[in-house]
Amino acid sequence: MSYLQKHSDITRSRVNNFVNDNQWKDVNIQSVLYNLIMSGEPHVELEMWSAPGQERPPFEHAVKQQFRPAKVGQMLGPSWTTHWFRVTVRIPKQFVGLPVEFHFDPSCEAMVWSAEGEPIMGLTGGNGGERHVEYLLTSCAKKDEEPRKFYVEVACNGLFGNGDYHQHPQDRAIYYRLSSADIVSPNKAAWSLYYDMQVITEMANRLPRESPRSWQALAAANDIVNVFEHSDLSTIDKARGISDKFFAVESSPASHQVYAIGNCHIDTAWLWPFAETRRKTARSWSTQLKLMEDFEEYRFAASQAQQFEWLKLDYPSLFKRIQEKARSGQFIPIGGTWVEMDCNLPSGESLARQFLLGQRFFKQHFGHTCDVFWLPDTFGYSSQLPQIVRLAGAKYFFTQKLSWNNINKFPNTTFRWIGLDGSSVLTHMAPAETYSAQCRPGELIDSIKKHKDIAYSNESLYLYGNGDGGGGPLRAMLERMRRMADVDGIPRVKQAHPQEFYEHVSKTARELVSWKGELYFELHRGTYTSQSNNKLWNRQSEFLLRDAELLCTIAGFGSAETEFEYPAEEFTRLWKLVCLNQFHDVVPGSAINMVYRDSDKIYEDIIASANSIRQKALASICRLKEPKFQTGSKGLAVFNTTGWMRSDIAAIPVSLYSQFADLDGAVQIRNHDNTVLVPISNVPGCALQPVSSNIARIMRHPEHPACVTQSDSDTFILENRFVRVLFNGKGQITSFYDKKERRELVPKGSVSNVFELYDDVPLFWDAWDIEIYSLEKYKTLNGAVVVIVDKGPLVASISVRVPISDGSVLTQTISLAEHSPRLDFDCEIDWHENRKCLKVAFTWDIYSDFATYETQYGVVQRPTHRNTTWDMAKFEVCAHKFADLSEFGYGVALLNDCKYGHSTLENTMALTLLRAPKAPDEHCDMGHHRFRYAIYPHTGTFNESSVVREAYQFNVPLMQLPIEIPPGNEVANNRPFFSISGARNVVLDTVKRAEDDQQSFIVRLYEAYGGHAQALLTSRLPYSNVSKVNLLEEPINDSEDNGISALAHSKALEIAFKPFEVVTLKFTI
Repeated sequence: MSYLQKHSDITRSRVNNFVNDNQWKDVNIQSVLYNLIMSGEPHVELEMWSAPGQERPPFEHAVKQQFRPAKVGQMLGPSWTTHWFRVTVRIPKQFVGLPVEFHFDPSCEAMVWSAEGEPIMGLTGGNGGERHVEYLLTSCAKKDEEPRKFYVEVACNGLFGNGDYHQHPQDRAIYYRLSSADIVSPNKAAWSLYYDMQVITEMANRLPRESPRSWQALAAANDIVNVFEHSDLSTIDKARGISDKFFAVESSPASHQVYAIGNCHIDTAWLWPFAETRRKTARSWSTQLKLMEDFEEYRFAASQAQQFEWLKLDYPSLFKRIQEKARSGQFIPIGGTWVEMDCNLPSGESLARQFLLGQRFFKQHFGHTCDVFWLPDTFGYSSQLPQIVRLAGAKYFFTQKLSWNNINKFPNTTFRWIGLDGSSVLTHMAPAETYSAQCRPGELIDSIKKHKDIAYSNESLYLYGNGDGGGGPLRAMLERMRRMADVDGIPRVKQAHPQEFYEHVSKTARELVSWKGELYFELHRGTYTSQSNNKLWNRQSEFLLRDAELLCTIAGFGSAETEFEYPAEEFTRLWKLVCLNQFHDVVPGSAINMVYRDSDKIYEDIIASANSIRQKALASICRLKEPKFQTGSKGLAVFNTTGWMRSDIAAIPVSLYSQFADLDGAVQIRNHDNTVLVPISNVPGCALQPVSSNIARIMRHPEHPACVTQSDSDTFILENRFVRVLFNGKGQITSFYDKKERRELVPKGSVSNVFELYDDVPLFWDAWDIEIYSLEKYKTLNGAVVVIVDKGPLVASISVRVPISDGSVLTQTISLAEHSPRLDFDCEIDWHENRKCLKVAFTWDIYSDFATYETQYGVVQRPTHRNTTWDMAKFEVCAHKFADLSEFGYGVALLNDCKYGHSTLENTMALTLLRAPKAPDEHCDMGHHRFRYAIYPHTGTFNESSVVREAYQFNVPLMQLPIEIPPGNEVANNRPFFSISGARNVVLDTVKRAEDDQQSFIVRLYEAYGGHAQALLTSRLPYSNVSKVNLLEEPINDSEDNGISALAHSKALEIAFKPFEVVTLKFTI
């Protein structure tokens, strides 16, 4: 007789104890999982060679080294070192007729290699849920087995790096113990019962108590415990008969359908460096290939073309095996991007290159591009992604990260995501709310309970497998998955390609809901700011490559007289590096210090190469063989790489000072660095402007010079013909007056350029998070010393020294040029804080419910109030080169050269400058920083302003080459190589050579403000044909009218733009 209904909790505890590895393991199911276990010589012979330092030598090198005897129990290390084991196994006669496994547990990660050098499978040691230490030697041992020899490559790091990164630096020296090297024979029948019980007991625990199926599961589990006797192995089959009867009850055809896909989300860098990721990929993916041999229904998806390329380079035979499994449909390349990138910080062009590089790689090596954009772990999703995804040949999107929101629960699961321009992608967020599910009934139950759109679609995706550090699905997961495929009480499960899920939803779902605009992530807001220098170099790399590609295209296509060779392979290499560093734990600032040491070297490489290419291209345009300064040159060649005419103050080489010295008012020596400043006037967009010996004709003579005065001990005034700005003795703005509009911008009683130091102690994720409560605790920092630096006539400036603490100080040079109302702030900081956050705030006499922030290929508007929890959650937001606060008739933009964290509350705009988290990089942002921001006042609303152009100019200085070009030389003709007219809201963003056609070049433009446009594009480069293409440079044949028309008797093209549309054109010679 059973009383389980009367004491169900006791019975549940009983059956749980029967399964678990606990104090009862000598009598429960754990006691019979293995037939035999043997270790030590002569059965297992171990020899070891340790690689020097942190080297990761290949197999071919390692096996040639001197190996020495090793034994179980010895310590391996320190962290990040590599140790190779040569293993000889002699299977004892007791194992004849039995399956035999080798269990090798180094307490860290490892890879099994055949004696011939073939990577076989990865191992994960330790006692965590990711543990996987078994390597099958034979499914049935024979008599007189020959000794088996193979190698194990041990990496002294765990699946998640080097211990608890919240508590300890990842560079610390940890030693790992070789805890086992055993020959083992598993009892297959006992393991099968074990997997049965894992599923049945969890169904009993997780199904609603009022569910009859929950009671049936509890009864079956209890009956199995009653039947089982550890000393009588025949009872295992009897117990399995009970479980078979339970699993024979199938699910209803109308029940929820789960599409399951194995994966092992591998962070391309995070708690380990890039070099370890290359090995993690091989360990994880080789393991999955072994599982596919035993589970023919198994489907496994892997993203990130970068990881595939590393595998192709480092493990070519493994890569070929993956290609074979891809052809059979079991191994599924997915995602379409180079890495799983951050989607907040990279520019629009960077996102385009992620897809261009990724889709091209998958097409080349797997025969097709990817329809599913796969990004399960990124910290928010830009509102331009739907358009970019569609232009990159994909149409579906998967994530789950918004389930982490810590203020509002995102309201949708399966929906149509509509971007800035109106493009849409079918989007799904796994209701199990994880990408590393463990194949347990409770997770499938959550796939129903947490599905917010089940009224419209009775399907969901389910991602399972150990992730972040790789690993992937384990055998136990696949065994449980088989049992859960079609059993009453939980959703039906099928292993499937994710695309099958999306296609089924597209065909069968009722009217799905839509979400318009960005998918803002209500967490990890600190990633807009952490690792400040990394973000600076990212911005610089993006603009340098933009300029370099433009100049190389002009140099290569602009004249038949030049023999300039477009460096296509180098550009591809550099863009791969830029995209690599935009992985969602690198550029956001959430990786360990080792990663940033690597990324610093990568950026140094990118910036040096891109600068060299720019100089060579500009020299070629100027008809120079080498980009060297001309000794004794009497002029400059200035190139404007933006798409519009501009005037600016240029900093020129000191060697040219004598050519300008006689021009009164047209030259200035900047005091703090002795740079020679000269005004350059009306340089056409995408054009070369020679500044020759007839310099007076070209130069601007400022009629209204910039000046600075000190009216009393505490008041400093910067002034030009546009504005007058007053500063107090603390370096704060007390008045910002627009002379033409006769308008005061600073409210009475307020000040701007106020530095605020906040406590920055988040709840858990140190480098990731800024929490809303941090806004409650801060102090204002006052400048201690204000001095006049430059008195004009071209630039007037003051310097402000702001002590932050005993260990940190900020020095700021505030400048006003004679030709613009823009006020520039050049900051240098020695920063040595502990969990503090530095912001600068500006309060304006402007009233608006919304502020405008730049995003990729456009702008987004966000509230300046906190009426709802959704508004409140956006207390810190991401923007690129500017944020703008405007009302009817007037506005102010806050520009920057490398900062991304912004906020606007009512009429106060703030820019987040620096943070000081201590994990996972204990040195994050410590040291010297230099960055710039600016205030740009403008008449009209944002849509009527030139803020977009001003922000570009703030980030892209005029290029120059000291060279005198004789008058009459064709190069001296400053006609634009590209020009846009008739639409000031259209931006020329990218010019490059076509990927697969040396006779074609690409021009990419976008509408920046959110309105329609008819733009005229003229190219000075020769071409015979132009076509509209997507981001992959494939023809777009959406209709006969593609919005492009050639004007009669003209080389101009008229291009129609919809709001925020990205247009890519291919010009063929």
